[in-house]
Amino acid sequence: MSNIKKAFENGKAFIPFITCGDPDLETTGEAIREMVKNGADLIELGIPFSDPTAEGPVIQGANLRALQGGINTDMIFEFVKDLRKDISVPMVFMTYANVVYSYGAEKFISTCAEIGIDGLILPDLPFEEKGEFIDICHKYDVDLISFIAPTSEDRISMIAKEAEGFLYIVSSLGVTGVRSEITTDLPSIIKVVRENTDIPCAIGFGISTPEQAKKMADISDGAIVGSMIIKMLEKLGKEAPPVIGEYVKEVKEALRR
Repeated sequence: MSNIKKAFENGKAFIPFITCGDPDLETTGEAIREMVKNGADLIELGIPFSDPTAEGPVIQGANLRALQGGINTDMIFEFVKDLRKDISVPMVFMTYANVVYSYGAEKFISTCAEIGIDGLILPDLPFEEKGEFIDICHKYDVDLISFIAPTSEDRISMIAKEAEGFLYIVSSLGVTGVRSEITTDLPSIIKVVRENTDIPCAIGFGISTPEQAKKMADISDGAIVGSMIIKMLEKLGKEAPPVIGEYVKEVKEALRR
C-alpha cells in the first residue's frame, strides 16, 4: 500500500505546502513539526526553482528567497533525512521537471525513496509525457502524482484510471494564490474521478480560510493549502512556525466538523 493512503485514513486530509528554505531550513523544519503536531496529514515540500510557472507571486517570492539564501536540492535531501528522524506522516516533493532532469532522474527519484519521500508532484509535466519518469518512480516505489484541472475535461477519466498516491484536483484556472471564492464545478469533476478510481483526491489552489478548506474537503477527500502558509512565513519569518501551527489546527478542526 502506498504510504500516501495513510494520510486519508482518518477522515478528511489536510495537506499544507511549504517551500523548503524560506527563510531558512531551520524555520522550515520548525514549521513542519508544528504542522504535524497540529494535525497535518501529509506535507507537500516545495523544492525551489527559478521559474515556477504554476505559482502565483506569493510562492514565486518564496522560491526566490530560498534560492537567494543558497538552498539547493542536496541540502533539501539532507534536511528531509533529518526530518524523518521524528516525522512519520507521508511527505511528497512538489517541484518542476527541470529540477529532476538536471539532477538526473534516476538519482533524484532513488534518493527520494532513500530519504522517505513518498511521492512526486511535477506541475509542468503533461500527463502524456510522464513516461520518462513513471518507470523510475515505480522502480523505487515513489508515487508520481497527477493533476486534474478544470480544462482536463474528456481526459479526466484517463488521468484518474492511471492515478497513484492521490489525485491533485486544481480548483481554478491560473496560478496558485489566495482566492475569495472558487466557482469551478468541482462536484462534476470529482464524480468522473470517483467513477474511474478509488485513489483519494484532494483539492488545491486558492484555498485560504478554514471554511474554504472545509467546503473543498466536503466534496473530495482533502484540502491543500500553500499560499496562506507562505504569506505567514513572508510576514513573520523565523517567528512564523507557532502561528502556522495554530492555523493548521483551525483548518483541521474545520475539516473534522
